[in-house]
Amino acid sequence: MAESKNVMKTLLINSFRKLKNFPDLPKVVVIVFLLFLGCTGTKPHSVVLKEGMVLIPEGDFYMGSDDSQSRPDESPKHRVHVDAFWMDQTEVTNAQFKAFVEATGYITTAELPPDWEELKKELPPDTPKPHDSLLQAASLVFVPTEGPINLNQYDQWWKWQPKASWQHPLGPESTLEGKENHPAIHISWYDAQAYAAWAGKRLPTEAEWEWAASGGSAQKYPWGEEPVTEGKPKANAWEGAFPYQNDLRDQFFYTAPVGAFEPNAFGLYDMAGNVWEWCSDWYDYTYYQSQANQKGINPKGPERSYDPYQPYTQQKVMRGGSFLCNDAYCSGYRVAARMKSSPDTGLQHTGFRLVKSVSEAESD
Repeated sequence: MAESKNVMKTLLINSFRKLKNFPDLPKVVVIVFLLFLGCTGTKPHSVVLKEGMVLIPEGDFYMGSDDSQSRPDESPKHRVHVDAFWMDQTEVTNAQFKAFVEATGYITTAELPPDWEELKKELPPDTPKPHDSLLQAASLVFVPTEGPINLNQYDQWWKWQPKASWQHPLGPESTLEGKENHPAIHISWYDAQAYAAWAGKRLPTEAEWEWAASGGSAQKYPWGEEPVTEGKPKANAWEGAFPYQNDLRDQFFYTAPVGAFEPNAFGLYDMAGNVWEWCSDWYDYTYYQSQANQKGINPKGPERSYDPYQPYTQQKVMRGGSFLCNDAYCSGYRVAARMKSSPDTGLQHTGFRLVKSVSEAESD
């Protein structure tokens, strides 16, 4: 087996060297790597890049998880097929989002005062109106605690920061200087949708996202099976005691530049950690149960949102974990890990990347 792999590797490298002798090839930039996937019998594949996007091959897989870290909404595992599609190799950066804002004049959700008439629709009946000082343009910013706390008390590390936005990630005195290649944050689902329409792309479905993160292999993390705390740093996550002590083994306290860690087998960067990424699907706590006895073909998720723990709030799916994820708290960097938030919410650890169907890309 080792000899056959070496032979194929030599053939691919020689083929790539020959390609460089033809500068007039089509605009598609093809970089060939030999990538062997973790499951038995999987064939090596090439990584195809075009205008910052990676071609993700079609595939069949078991979506979800049933290991010791799994949450109830991740099971049961169920069969899914997704067609091939193109996916951004990295999360959308500040520089890219800035180009969108300058071209369109778009104002993000975090930069607009909340509309109480709309907001109260997502809250239990008879919820009192907050003081007007709270109904101003703002977003949620992470503030470490001074020591150990009950990890169910989210409000202990999240601060409603006036004038925090993608342009001012920590508040009005902060800037994007030196962070042009970091992921755009404080991005609501609506913001991501607006950018997607401008860019001629779309948000990935949850199934597309999980398949892409897996690299085509039934593995726990985008990089394989090694725990995030072992070996060399593999993702931008919280290393230490959350939410008060970060050992900075990965060198980043907040976001990291996109592509700071090795890609997965499909050639995608930061499919674990850094920032949570929006998907197109509504979040339904029981959705996987409804899919248990069937094979989903390009599933687009449930028709509506349902969360027994937040019954009044409509929520969209987020995937991938963030710089705040830690095994003691969320382990969101697992391939199957799910998160959700209301589509009008932007947070300091939330961003996105986009996809295109193969047919859409061919028509460009």
